[in-house]
Amino acid sequence: MTEAVLGIIGGSGLYDLPGFEESEWVSIKSPWGMPSDDVRIGELNHRKVVFLPRHGRGHVFAPSDINYRANIDVMKRAGVTDLVSISACGSLKEAYAPGSFVLVDQFIDRTFARQKSFFGRGCVAHVSLAHPVSPALVDMVEQAAKLEALDYVRGGTYLAMEGPQFSSLAESELYRTWGCDVIGMTNMPEAKLAREAEICYSTVAMVTDYDCWHPDHGSVDIQDIIAVLKRNTEKAQRLVSRLASILPKDHVACPIGSDRALDFAIMTASDKRDPDLLARLDAVAGRVL
Repeated sequence: MTEAVLGIIGGSGLYDLPGFEESEWVSIKSPWGMPSDDVRIGELNHRKVVFLPRHGRGHVFAPSDINYRANIDVMKRAGVTDLVSISACGSLKEAYAPGSFVLVDQFIDRTFARQKSFFGRGCVAHVSLAHPVSPALVDMVEQAAKLEALDYVRGGTYLAMEGPQFSSLAESELYRTWGCDVIGMTNMPEAKLAREAEICYSTVAMVTDYDCWHPDHGSVDIQDIIAVLKRNTEKAQRLVSRLASILPKDHVACPIGSDRALDFAIMTASDKRDPDLLARLDAVAGRVL
């Protein structure tokens, strides 16, 4: 059996978790470049937890400047089996008010300025993203949310925009016609790369505002967002702590095969594979290479 290691990618309030015992900041090198920061590794409720601040400590990286490949690679190197992304987002539906959480199950990727795959010339691979989150992990996140009496909804589509600017009104209205539930700037290509790395992935989208479509709320106000973010941080801390307490000691195999996504994904003939690329893929795809 494989030890379950909980990975958390999120904001600053989450690396000061109460009870994050014997934790330390660890620098992990990646062949994909510099990750956003060191990772903080320790124990929380008797489970190994690895935390990575997505934007770096002090929020130094804009969404488009994040090295998503390096971030996922270092989480894989740290042994993470189950990764939860905790992300601020805007709401595209009246029912999802600021302060509520959405356990996302689908994504629409509208980003265009980011490296989105570990694979390419010299080693081509195609993984399935029909169901981009891992249901067994979401089950545990939902259980934790219930036990903490959080205002949440399970299921929803996350529209990933490039940023760093917020949406125009026309864009916001367009995404609503597509049936999207929340909008953010960071979960793509993060979810795609986690699938390529065979890490079970789940998103907790923390609603901070109504984007700009809502007639009673007008344009996005950054001061209002920060105020809601602070309130959401305490809820997210409770959620993560509770999740660590219910995570099984041994990793639960993903019912949709997230943790074996590369079984039949690599298309390039073994004698045609680029040795330099294979060396960079040692952590991400070492199981099948």
